[in-house]
Amino acid sequence: MRIKILAIIAILSLISCSGVKNLRKPNLDMPETYIPAMETDSACIADIDWWEFYTDSTLCSLIKRTLDNNRDLLKAAAKIEEVRNIYGMDRLNYLPEISGIAGTNHETNRYNGIATTKDPEYDLKMTIGWEINLLGAMSWAQKGSLARYKATIDDYHAMRMALVAETASAYFRLMALRNELAIVRQTLATRDESLNQARIRFEGGLTSETVYQQAKVEYASTAALVPNLEQQVKAANNAITLLIGEFPNDSICSGQPIWSDNIQDNIPVGISSTLLERRPDISAAEHRLAAAMADVGLSYANQFPNIRLSFTPGWENESLSHFLASPFTYVIGNIAGTIFDFGRKKRKYKAAIAVYDQARNDYEKIVINAFTEVNTAIETLNKVKENRKLKAELCEASRKYVHLAQLQYRGGSLNYIDVLDAQRKYFEAQISVSNALRDEYLALTNLYKVLGGGWNVISEQ
Repeated sequence: MRIKILAIIAILSLISCSGVKNLRKPNLDMPETYIPAMETDSACIADIDWWEFYTDSTLCSLIKRTLDNNRDLLKAAAKIEEVRNIYGMDRLNYLPEISGIAGTNHETNRYNGIATTKDPEYDLKMTIGWEINLLGAMSWAQKGSLARYKATIDDYHAMRMALVAETASAYFRLMALRNELAIVRQTLATRDESLNQARIRFEGGLTSETVYQQAKVEYASTAALVPNLEQQVKAANNAITLLIGEFPNDSICSGQPIWSDNIQDNIPVGISSTLLERRPDISAAEHRLAAAMADVGLSYANQFPNIRLSFTPGWENESLSHFLASPFTYVIGNIAGTIFDFGRKKRKYKAAIAVYDQARNDYEKIVINAFTEVNTAIETLNKVKENRKLKAELCEASRKYVHLAQLQYRGGSLNYIDVLDAQRKYFEAQISVSNALRDEYLALTNLYKVLGGGWNVISEQ
């Protein structure tokens, strides 16, 4: 009795030990705000569904097609199914394994010249086996599988978030290029008109050939921009078709580009502490950290013995005629474990701890990176807004400059080269405004993404 009590105490002592209790927890001393002295509110643009955040119907259609057909996203969905089934297998390890055998054999023997003996046998048996680890190896394995399954789901959501932003960014770049091409073509038409007027004035003897040649240079310089821009528009269009999982198709964005400079000045970014809840990539890293912890527990538990129980009922007889009259049972129970392995399991346990430390540092890095991305995105959006307003003022001043220069040239108080200079500055200012507006849209898209917006399911639409 004393030996049995000591054995029970020893087993309970083993169970009470934990291989994960001394693992270091992540160090997350998060800032209260994304930017010092910045006012925050519980509202956040990331809480807006992407089909409500992006109000352009063409863009929403492209995003939906991307989420339906993008091959990388479909691959990620298949990965979820793979890990889900692995998790299902680990859950079933708690249940016993049942196997069966139905067979027959016929053995003949003749030893030392004695007459031949015959030994037939017929079997119908079923074995029920069950394995128990004293420190919960199967429980740790299930926890690890569940954490990896959740991380895979978060990876899928993170990819959705990235694809929504990538599709929107590609669309805005395409619209900016098409807008720039429209400006160039409009300017080219104006230059063509100026060239004709310069030719007529030159042939009529009103101006020198220098003015005519200057007009030809300006026209040729503008015309030379068209092929390159058309190639860039084609490449941007193909980038979108690749995202939506289709072959090159010029009709995906056939409408005329429409830019709106009425972008909200004060964008709500929410409270910094909620960023961990909104970003699926952070959640995925957290689940991988939990999986690494479970692997430590599993490695620790595998150092100790397992209890194996087996029960085999059935029938066994040398004759089929009396087969059911000969029941058979076999019961076995044992405790199996390694007595001495020269420290292999201990080293495997220490290696699992090192893997956990790697996952912990990865998690801390992802959290820091997320806050850094938001901080950068907020500052970028503020600066591109400021830049766009300044470029708009420059463009308006350049437009007035062109108008005044043309009037003074017709009045004879200004040289033609000054008119060309004014037209050139206005042309450059128009392109700058278009690019500044594009950058503002891209900055807003990036801020929406880094705050954790864009992975929402579209079932409500």
